[in-house]
Amino acid sequence: MALDQQQSTQTEFGALPDWDLSDLYKAPDAPEVARDMTWLKQECADFAATYEGKLADLDAAGMLACVQRYEVIDKTAGRLMSYAGLRYYQNTVDAARAKFMADTQDKVTDATTPLVFFTLELNRIPEDTFAALLDAHADLARYRTVFERMRAMRPHQLSDELERFLHDQSTVGAAAWNRLFDETMAGLSFDIEGEEEPLALESTLNLLTDPDRARREAAARALADVLSRNIKLFARVHNTLTKDKEIEDRWRKMPSPQHARHLANHVEPEVVAALRDAVVAAYPRLSHRYYALKARWMGFDKLELWDRNAPLPIEPPRTISWDEARQTVTEAYASFSPQLAELAEPFFTKGWTDAAVKPGKAPGAFAHPTVSDAHPYVMLNYLGKPRDVMTLAHELGHGVHQRLAAAQGELLSSTPLTLAETASVFGEMLTFRKMLENAKTDAERKTLLAGKVEDMINTVVRQIAFYDFECKLHAARRDGELTPEDISALWMAVTRESLGPAFNFREGEGFEAYWAYIPHFIHSPFYVYAYAFGDGLVNALYAAYEDAPEGFQDKYFEMLSAGGSKHHSALLAPFGLNASDPAFWNKGLEMIAGFIDELEAME
Repeated sequence: MALDQQQSTQTEFGALPDWDLSDLYKAPDAPEVARDMTWLKQECADFAATYEGKLADLDAAGMLACVQRYEVIDKTAGRLMSYAGLRYYQNTVDAARAKFMADTQDKVTDATTPLVFFTLELNRIPEDTFAALLDAHADLARYRTVFERMRAMRPHQLSDELERFLHDQSTVGAAAWNRLFDETMAGLSFDIEGEEEPLALESTLNLLTDPDRARREAAARALADVLSRNIKLFARVHNTLTKDKEIEDRWRKMPSPQHARHLANHVEPEVVAALRDAVVAAYPRLSHRYYALKARWMGFDKLELWDRNAPLPIEPPRTISWDEARQTVTEAYASFSPQLAELAEPFFTKGWTDAAVKPGKAPGAFAHPTVSDAHPYVMLNYLGKPRDVMTLAHELGHGVHQRLAAAQGELLSSTPLTLAETASVFGEMLTFRKMLENAKTDAERKTLLAGKVEDMINTVVRQIAFYDFECKLHAARRDGELTPEDISALWMAVTRESLGPAFNFREGEGFEAYWAYIPHFIHSPFYVYAYAFGDGLVNALYAAYEDAPEGFQDKYFEMLSAGGSKHHSALLAPFGLNASDPAFWNKGLEMIAGFIDELEAME
């Protein structure tokens, strides 16, 4: 499968696509960038002059016109920031890119300051008055969930002056610490015994899945060494950001550090608590049991931390070309629905994906939706591992979801994080099932099952452990400054609890510093439970698909196309699912336990 005419990076895995960001802007100095920035500043000022102090007096038609005008402003600001951010993530150590992103962020923040009144005034409109507005105009009622999420912040709203201050101060507050973290991480290098040159973080983490145990250990120790040497800086970043959040939460009278995330996700705290409790209760029958199995397979009394994601001894080392990865995922998507494969195709052919590992490129993978009248972009760091194929399937799921939801418009296309992982994890499941179906030997089937179990443990068990770590971190920070040792102790406590007795944790050798490289703690506090939410939800969805496949595809596409226009309860109702029911989460966890049962039976 040759690439269409587009830029690509030649690698040992084939020609990997690069981003073509010209669908956003042709270049940083393109006249359209200056034009849109000038328009944004003027339009925000005009919007405020037209509506500030007058929202409560608008009729339904007037409110609709106001919201639609606000939506165009949001889209223009989003296009500017998407372009600056994506360029930056391509090379975070490039000073010109970093400057362009910082300058863009400053200008957009300055331009949009006059808009702060909008949410504040909307939230001061009485409930009865607001409900009457929505009932009076069907087109305005489309935005109901946007307003519900916005108005959920009513009890936590500050004065207009304070809200403007927080808006203006944001670029030198949390955003600045985020940038320090990103640039520090991108600049780290790891000297690993046996490697000719120092490696960046992504390549070092990749070695933790190497078949050679000595290489895994060398990478794990290099990671521990470099993170430990920089641990004071990372502790300062975490202390500052958690204190910053605590101050804002206190002023906003948030009942818990997690509450703002739950409000943003439009999910009830008790639903998240039910998920967390179900997963923690399942540790013994999931991660503890699986890792004990893995230790026996590998012939060890205890696993070392660098064995956690090691390939099984029966698994032959294998490098997967980009073309094979593309074909595998495309066929898996097409087997569910040709439409799904068609929606994924442009990510391979039109410069919508940046796949190769490159100097300075941000680690990890993501799918960024940009704006509703453009298209998403997917970032990968593809290294030819079987897990990289699953990552491709995962991020393409996000991309397809974002494409379908874009039809809702700028304000309604954004899916709450709890449902944002649905299509991505479902894409992984489709790909796994296709690969399992094609397995030719028991050994291959065992390898695939074990790999899937490990991925699910990483998605469910590890992410809930990460969530518990964040909860403990933010709670402890409220009692005062935390030393690096304090933070590391919290990390090791949740690591021991979640991974179980099959591991030798080697405390005091630097491995307790591994909390330092997790970007979600920095960029999106308490985001991580969304992964477990998504996995549990998809397990239940897939079971519903297997039980009643007829008509499932139509309901599935309807759910993805809804974006953020409906509450999770309304989106799950057509499938007969209810996330508020504790049994819902146990149903999903039983799928993982069932795979482990199958692996035990194969011994």
